[in-house]
Amino acid sequence: MFADVILPLPLSDLYTYAVPAEMRNKIARGSRVIVPFGNKRYYTAIIYKIEDTISKELKDIDIKEIHSLLNSQPLVNEQQLNLWEWISFYYLSPLGDVFNAAVPSSMKSENLKSRFTPRTETVIKINPDMNPNIIREIIGKAQKQQSLYSQIENILIERKSEYISRKEVSELECHSTSALKSLIVKGVLQSVTIETSRLNTDLKPTRNLFPLNEVQQRAYKEIKNCLEFKQTCLLHGVTSSGKTEIYMHLIQDALSMGKQTLYLVPEIALTTQLTQRLQAVFGSKIGIYHSRINDNERAEIWSKMMSEDPFEIILGVRSSIFLPFNKLGLVIIDEEHEISFKQQDPSPRYHARDTAIMLAHLCNAKTILGSATPSLESFYNTKTGKYGLVTLQERYRNIMMPEIQIVNTFELRKRKKMKSVLAPLLIDQMNQSLENGEQVILFRNRRGFASLVECEQCAWTPKCKRCDVSLTYHKKRDRLICHYCNATYTLPAKCPSCNSENLKKLGQGTEQLEEEVESLFPDYFVGRMDLDTTRGKDAYEKIIDDFQSKRVQILIGTQMLSKGLDFENVGVVGVISADSLLNFPDFRSHERGFQLMMQAAGRAGRKNKQGKVIIQSADPLQPVYDYILNYDYEGFFNSQMAERKMFNYPPFSRLISIIIKDKIEHKVEAAAGYLAELLRITFGEMIQGPGKPIVSYIQSYHFREILIKLDNNFSLKKTREAIKSAESKFHSKREFKYITIQYDVDRV
Repeated sequence: MFADVILPLPLSDLYTYAVPAEMRNKIARGSRVIVPFGNKRYYTAIIYKIEDTISKELKDIDIKEIHSLLNSQPLVNEQQLNLWEWISFYYLSPLGDVFNAAVPSSMKSENLKSRFTPRTETVIKINPDMNPNIIREIIGKAQKQQSLYSQIENILIERKSEYISRKEVSELECHSTSALKSLIVKGVLQSVTIETSRLNTDLKPTRNLFPLNEVQQRAYKEIKNCLEFKQTCLLHGVTSSGKTEIYMHLIQDALSMGKQTLYLVPEIALTTQLTQRLQAVFGSKIGIYHSRINDNERAEIWSKMMSEDPFEIILGVRSSIFLPFNKLGLVIIDEEHEISFKQQDPSPRYHARDTAIMLAHLCNAKTILGSATPSLESFYNTKTGKYGLVTLQERYRNIMMPEIQIVNTFELRKRKKMKSVLAPLLIDQMNQSLENGEQVILFRNRRGFASLVECEQCAWTPKCKRCDVSLTYHKKRDRLICHYCNATYTLPAKCPSCNSENLKKLGQGTEQLEEEVESLFPDYFVGRMDLDTTRGKDAYEKIIDDFQSKRVQILIGTQMLSKGLDFENVGVVGVISADSLLNFPDFRSHERGFQLMMQAAGRAGRKNKQGKVIIQSADPLQPVYDYILNYDYEGFFNSQMAERKMFNYPPFSRLISIIIKDKIEHKVEAAAGYLAELLRITFGEMIQGPGKPIVSYIQSYHFREILIKLDNNFSLKKTREAIKSAESKFHSKREFKYITIQYDVDRV
């Protein structure tokens, strides 16, 4: 018997191993095994296929044996393996990369050493072999021992438990270290070490589902009707319309049918609020899965999902799609438009939204997409009939949509009326709101203190030595930082080019904005939410909690703030330098700018009072602002579709980006040209490039990009075969053998 296995390495090929006789009745597709690979190395592998014979090509090869079987039950189920196959096929990624991305690191042991470490706890128990009638005699007249034993006994009876933790014993009123030691020596009590779970599985629900209002109830029924005929339904609901409560009713429906739910969110920040709301209703039925929990916790969640008592609801970010579901019935993708759902590096560069839809298809489950500003591709799918559509156009509790105003900062600066980065109107509105006990959110989609440092004498600008980008100054750390490779540099006292001491800091990030706001509003607490302030495990939770509890009155942040967070007391939202969201050389820049501004605006407003949104722009005549002012998503959609159709951009085509990289620039240039010619044999005019990306030098590597603008009717199978054939011919040339090729399918 022989088995083809998937190794957690960037390998497209499967590797064949002989199955030892003692394993033949135990091994199955999806089993986790240890196999030798390479020079005296061992890896965890997943069984992909089992056969009685091997191919003719392997007849004369010495086939190595599987070293050991790690699990009696498969680690990966059939649906997961099918999903891996699809990801590998669609996103042009090796199966080994998919395996590596899917399974927690501690479950991929190397060199025969398991990296998963169970959590242990020391507990105290009454000796089960000791006759209860003689225990009092053994203790004798030692009062401290009698008292301690009695209290432990009463607790265990009350709890109907066999043991109490050593920590709890130490906190008892009658605790005595010497008494406890004596009871253990006498054999009355036993001190043992047990394995405990890292997961909180004792949570109890604290409330029932809130009843849906009339508008929500209508949307809920429409979704139910839609899913009778469609596998996927888009819920297009304005911000604060109560989409989450509708989701919770749909989750309850899934639970009543014995089905699991996968609830995807784009950012960890969202899980803080959602976790509290979901746990209040569903208690310990819900598991949380994201990158901020440690690897051992992820492994425990994985194991629990494979057990007979799995989580019935998983709330998580994009990696949650890889968990083993046995009875998946519902997939919810909240804020489905967010680009955070797209994995960038490393491979596989999958889109979690599209992959989750495929997962639902494989499991015969239903999918709900939710957003106030749906991606144009998703909304287009509702127009073609591929997805169903349900709209929710009223805010919960009849909260009015905020009033939006565009401030012309160009004119204000021209007339010298802007003494701050904040427009006078925004400052006035902030003052009014703060005096009324309300809170303020300021949105600036650029972190750091200054985006550019420049010499006033010769215009020299500090750049990263490893990347072709200028460095950003971070005042708190007093360092220049590359936002591409995270390299840090000291800010020079003088210009290294002309020795001038006049180095000016240009542009403004969230750090500088925070400093300026603190000086303008000294009586109020200011918080900041960006990548710099949220690196710690609990950093998100603290910032959100501080703002929710009103310890912070003004919150400054990047796009993190626009991602579905609910705050009830926000009176004013300011969008600083809105044009920077639009003036980017990408066909999706206006779509993203529109989404970010509308989502940021959605944080404003409270019951019985209309919120205010101030958008600062140096070019307020751009057409996109008219759609924002009028909350006209459909008008914006139609205008963008006309442009995309004219220039054949998605959804009227598919984009596949091919990146060629190497440390020697002339080799990259020649390699990219050769690969492009190979691809043109099949794709012809659908090939664009090669050319330099916007940033063509990162981490000491030179990059070139080839873009395939693929016709929608072009076969996916033919596409993959043509690309892989070209790649094989490319790497067969000696000079290009070690040049790296990366694929990004459906680039965002």
